[in-house]
Amino acid sequence: MTAAPKNPKYTFEQLINEDFLDDSHLEAFAHALQLDEQYFDHHTEVSSPTTPGSPAVATPSRIRKVSALSDFAPINLKVQSRRKRKDKHRRHDWWFLLLRWPLLIFIFLFIAAEFGLYVLIRQVVNGKEWISAWRGKKGQLRKKLRAARTYEEWKEAAKELDRYLNFDEWKKIDEDAFYDWKLVRKVRRSLRNLREKGDARGCLGVLETCIRPSFAAVESPRLYSETFLGTKDLIESYFDELEKSLEYIRETPDLSLDEKKRFFKSANTNLGVTALCLSGGATLGYYHFGVIKAFLDQGLLPRVITGTSAGGLIAALTCTRTDEELKVLLVPELAQRITACEEPMSVWFQRFMKTGARFDSVAWARKCAYFTRGSMTFKEAYLKTGRILNVSVIPADRYSPTKLLNYITAPDTVIWSALLASAAVPGILNPVVLMQKLKDGNLVPWNWGSRFKDGSLRVDVPTQALNLYFNVTNPVVSQANPHVHLFFFAPRGSAGKPVAHRKGKGWRGNFLLSAAEQWLKHELTKNFRVIRDLELLPTLLGQDWSSVFLQRFDGSVTIWPRPRFMDFIRILSDPDPPELERMLAVGQLVTWPKLHMIDNRIRIEKAILAGRRVMRTMSRARNYAALQPRAPLLHPERSSEQRSKEPSPIQTASERPISVDTDAEEAFSQGSQWFYRRGRARRAGSITSDHAKEEANYDPLSSFEMRRKWASDLLNPVNAFDSGGMHSNRASPERQEPSTSRLSPTHFFRRLHSFHSIHLPLSSERGQNIKEMKQVSNNEVWSSESSDEGNDEHIYSHSFMNLGERDEAQNGEAGAGVL
Repeated sequence: MTAAPKNPKYTFEQLINEDFLDDSHLEAFAHALQLDEQYFDHHTEVSSPTTPGSPAVATPSRIRKVSALSDFAPINLKVQSRRKRKDKHRRHDWWFLLLRWPLLIFIFLFIAAEFGLYVLIRQVVNGKEWISAWRGKKGQLRKKLRAARTYEEWKEAAKELDRYLNFDEWKKIDEDAFYDWKLVRKVRRSLRNLREKGDARGCLGVLETCIRPSFAAVESPRLYSETFLGTKDLIESYFDELEKSLEYIRETPDLSLDEKKRFFKSANTNLGVTALCLSGGATLGYYHFGVIKAFLDQGLLPRVITGTSAGGLIAALTCTRTDEELKVLLVPELAQRITACEEPMSVWFQRFMKTGARFDSVAWARKCAYFTRGSMTFKEAYLKTGRILNVSVIPADRYSPTKLLNYITAPDTVIWSALLASAAVPGILNPVVLMQKLKDGNLVPWNWGSRFKDGSLRVDVPTQALNLYFNVTNPVVSQANPHVHLFFFAPRGSAGKPVAHRKGKGWRGNFLLSAAEQWLKHELTKNFRVIRDLELLPTLLGQDWSSVFLQRFDGSVTIWPRPRFMDFIRILSDPDPPELERMLAVGQLVTWPKLHMIDNRIRIEKAILAGRRVMRTMSRARNYAALQPRAPLLHPERSSEQRSKEPSPIQTASERPISVDTDAEEAFSQGSQWFYRRGRARRAGSITSDHAKEEANYDPLSSFEMRRKWASDLLNPVNAFDSGGMHSNRASPERQEPSTSRLSPTHFFRRLHSFHSIHLPLSSERGQNIKEMKQVSNNEVWSSESSDEGNDEHIYSHSFMNLGERDEAQNGEAGAGVL
């Protein structure tokens, strides 16, 4: 009997015909859209106005204010309202009102002239490159490069083109001004020598120094823009040696488990992770399908993926499906599920005149449900695939900050509601309410029914938020926005795309054309910044559009597909299978030149991640073994064969994805409160018997009577001395009542020492501290011989010091738990 395959095979018909739609969720969403903010103002005790299936609640009418002239006048007497005075404090002065529109018109005319000149320069550069690059054998090799259907074919064509243009000679020369080649050579030699000698600690020290973002500038795009494939041989060998050294540290027995665990966590924090950012762009956003397919085929798809608008739809599909499902789905036939713009013009024109938006929110929610696997939340998607989905949205009001939704900031938020908010561009889709899934599966409005819209209006690529939440230091951006696509130029070439003339050297076109292009682009940016800072641009459709051109649209690596002219005309239309096939091919073709640069970075991240996973598995095995009773003593007759048949305590098949960076994120990924309860966990092996438990948990001042007696004796030492209990209690191994007859500063701090542990029930060190204190008490604390006057000063300082140290340790544990 053959075992079932570990990864089940899927067919396209099975995946494309899956139905994840829940009508009750759509009804709850439609009902939430009908409610206005007045309802939530009167129902602040709940986060949702209603639950699915409940009758619709009418919007409460506006409450009429009650007024009366006096205590005896009729309440319903109509009071004439006072005439409002004109506000003397206007927001703008007369000069602004007088010069605003003339100045705005003048600046826009200047921008139009600069933009026309910019387009002219770009066309001149394109014409010059076409003449110099597409002739003779070089042109034939370039056509072969562009006609490649797979990444292997593209690499072979790129290698042939590098050999023809003598770019291989540049790879063999270590010296270059764009990186510290001497330092890279020293580090590579040191790692190799230490690894071959078996010096694990020396190799560990070198790795701790060189694992940094762009160490010695080895990740500079300029080093990958001189050839069609690859970079300096020194850099290639450096990354190879770095990967081998990380594997050596992971496998070596010369380092302890704690040292390895600490190193891999530190390396992950220092290096950071790579994130894939998918921009918006309406129909142009479907080029992202080809980008995802290129990453997926080579096993380079990052774990952190973010998207806005159309990019958010592709990101949601990627983060809610496994790799096997994505390889089946990313085909041209997927176009039959893309039906967002299927309505005729007559329908959407009437809707626009009635609601101010072209598309209906509920209808789009129904269509988005397939891409998000139904009403799946951000946390559910993370636990299913291990990928972290991020969607950028902004509140409907003008000045609220941007929100990045993910499984940390909004774990129970339904993904399709976030996608609708991310696509809510004024005039296209009205702001929507984000929906939250409860434990019983019902949906309720999130954040008290606040409305949200497209985050790309302010932040299309949220690099700062990604670095804050997930330590992203290498954002890879796939940019398809039509309003910024023209301005990506790369005057000195880009990764995998050297300059077309002069054998890849110099500037595109020539220095004069590249300088003019850069100057005009900066001038356009300056003029838009002046309009924004002077608040000259009026709000259109309730939105301030001045920041649309002033964002950061690129990343460490930027991929920009080349659309056709017809793509701009069909900017709001659905692709058919042949069109989607072309978009898939174009998306892969523009991604392949960047893959080698991305691969050098991601394989180091994978080596660190593999080390963290191995260390986590070994730590769990060690903790599990420590919690088990000693088998040879309890079951000496059990054989090794019987022990081998026992189930393994380590889960491998259903293991949750490892966190990206912090322990707090690990707690969120586990979906439990173990991280915040870890301070109360009992140490394994510290208590092994009932008698030991009783002895360790014994606290002399745990009872109310003993604490009261101790306090009264402390305040009245004469009565304590007269009671005759001073010499009655000698130190003995048996449990005895503490001696309170002779009271001195020593006794005070000793009692305070034990009393301090009573007030920290949440500390993980409580049981261990009491046990240690009990051992000391048999010899020192509760012994009458320890109260010598000569030892008072020493014990006084010692007790006070221990209190300070324990306070600091426990405060540190509490702070670490919160962080």
